[in-house]
Amino acid sequence: MAFALLTSVPPVFGLYTSFFPVLIYTLLGTGRHLSTGTFAVLSLMTGSAVERLVPEPLGGNLSGIEREQLDAQRVGAAAALAFGSGALMLGMFALQLGVLSTFLSEPVVKALTSGAALHVLVSQLPSLLGLRLPRQIGCFALFKTLAAVLTALPQSSPAELTISALSLALLVPVKELNVRFRDRLPTPIPGEIVMVLLASVLCFTSSLDTRYNVQIVGLLPGGFPQPLLPNLAELPRILDDSLPIALVAFAVSASLASIYADKYSYTIDSNQELLAHGASNLISSLFSCFPNSATLATTSLLVDAGGNTQLAGLFSCVVVLSVLLWLGPFFYYLPKAVLACINISSMRQMFFQMQELPQLWRISRMDFAVWMVTWVSVVTLSVDLGLAVGVVFSMMTVVCRTQRVQCVALGLAEGTELYRPLQESHKLLQVPGLCILSYPTPLYFGTRGQFRHNLEWHLGLGRGKETPKGDGPPDAVAEPVRVAVLDCSGVAFADAAGAREVVQELTGPKTCTVWV
Repeated sequence: MAFALLTSVPPVFGLYTSFFPVLIYTLLGTGRHLSTGTFAVLSLMTGSAVERLVPEPLGGNLSGIEREQLDAQRVGAAAALAFGSGALMLGMFALQLGVLSTFLSEPVVKALTSGAALHVLVSQLPSLLGLRLPRQIGCFALFKTLAAVLTALPQSSPAELTISALSLALLVPVKELNVRFRDRLPTPIPGEIVMVLLASVLCFTSSLDTRYNVQIVGLLPGGFPQPLLPNLAELPRILDDSLPIALVAFAVSASLASIYADKYSYTIDSNQELLAHGASNLISSLFSCFPNSATLATTSLLVDAGGNTQLAGLFSCVVVLSVLLWLGPFFYYLPKAVLACINISSMRQMFFQMQELPQLWRISRMDFAVWMVTWVSVVTLSVDLGLAVGVVFSMMTVVCRTQRVQCVALGLAEGTELYRPLQESHKLLQVPGLCILSYPTPLYFGTRGQFRHNLEWHLGLGRGKETPKGDGPPDAVAEPVRVAVLDCSGVAFADAAGAREVVQELTGPKTCTVWV
């Protein structure tokens, strides 16, 4: 229900999205430890798209009937987004594009979820403070929301502010206790359930909704919605939003499934994951569900509780089903501020991913740069644009790494038949007039110039040029090179431009013979 508010639809549709997708993934998914359903990042992206597609009329003073019509339109837009993203993932499955998950590096995914968590936190500030502010969408939405909250801060509701403070004072310590004493507790402390019960009882007994105008969840319709095909005429309008939602859903789900598959020594099928999540989104959209994926917080909770197979999802479906059929009226007086606090507290794990940055800096400066560029892009621009910037920058670092490898001169290790780089030892034998070079990098249009420069320098044709770092012909060799052997066993691939460069080096005018 908390993520439904983040999606700008009534709370009951969060329950639907926690039932149908979980049931479908249990039948089709390969991630044994994954918990699927509502996810904060997707809810935020969907909510931004819904607010843009179905904006609230200026003034905001809507009657009950007008509010119902607006909610119905927004539910239809969210279901259309789920239908579109599911259809795109099924199309990716048909093309066997599960391999795309390999291009989503761990720094990109972690920076994406960490930056999106900050968006979720800021977007929930109006609910925490009891402010009725329109949601900001597009680039720089985070800063626009902060500015609007600071401007309207004097109009905040003391009652809802008190409820939010008490809720966070309970939820945050309970989350910390669950993490620190994970091995000692037989089951995690259900802080959210306790908070929901306490807040509902307090609101009911004190009539906070009528006396202090505290926003409450209201009546949750019992049963299930009638199956309804989303308006297909809306698909062209929502295609631009469905694509990033589909990519983020697959990226997070595939990455999370891989993490737990490696931890518990089993394998997942990325193409089957595309089928499972695609069918999950497409079929559940017929029941007015919004986009869904695997979730970080509930997956961690599921693993801590001892879930080891997809069947664990069936038990959560039973709980949600009981709420839909019988327990819905008990949530009538639940303040929406409590749901906002649950949203924020569930982001704890995403925020703490920033603790890995010092270790990442020590291991790989390039991965650290990818993490920071992605995070800054997500925070300053938007989640979908930040993902695009992060993936492009990550690919650029791969290209840069292929261009940093130098030609290595080899010598014969004494008493062996092994050839080692000359800079590693001074006890390597080198035949006068013979130069053995190894080029351990792909040879393509981006590296052919560097290949030519290194080869000519080692052959003594470019001594006036800058010396390649880390290697070069030894000073002890005074005799000019007459024969050069070029070892290309480390060349992973070569394109037409790279192959043409090798041919030119072999057939062009040289002072020595070159063998490949």
